[in-house]
Amino acid sequence: MEFEGSVLIKREDAVRSVKAADQLMTLHCLQCNTILADSLHVCGEIKCLDSVMCTRVTNDVVVGDGIMSGHKGEMADCIYSPLTCRSCQVLVGKRIDSSPSHLASVRQLFLLCKPKISCYVLNSCSMVSASTLSFEVKPVTETTAEVRRQFELQLDRMLRLKSRLAQRGVITKKRK
Repeated sequence: MEFEGSVLIKREDAVRSVKAADQLMTLHCLQCNTILADSLHVCGEIKCLDSVMCTRVTNDVVVGDGIMSGHKGEMADCIYSPLTCRSCQVLVGKRIDSSPSHLASVRQLFLLCKPKISCYVLNSCSMVSASTLSFEVKPVTETTAEVRRQFELQLDRMLRLKSRLAQRGVITKKRK
């Protein structure tokens, strides 16, 4: 969907090449378009469950009181709470409370099911299916290495500037 004036028009061409980690967006219920989360709280995706991992969701996501257990597939031996949309009561995901070790890293995160959500990409004013986007994030080591590289470049600039200022000070003292 695209925003034109005051009307949201459905997009026919999906934005497949967009990496969600590079975009500001809101995540919506596919059924009723209620906002469920935003990209600032997305911390990746878990492909084996076809879900987007979020640290926070809006008050329109209801964590079910009932506890469910998985009996087959990736959710075997898991205990989880269902997540539903407050507006239309559609199941939009789950929050794993207890799991085997291979899912330990996603315990207590909100897992929004990609086929049940759509995303409004802010800079392009378009609504796309979450299934067409990649929510992978860079590993911390890559991010840390990039920050270190930028920090070292900034330090190098500051040292060169300090050297120039010191030279100007020497020249000024000689003139006096």
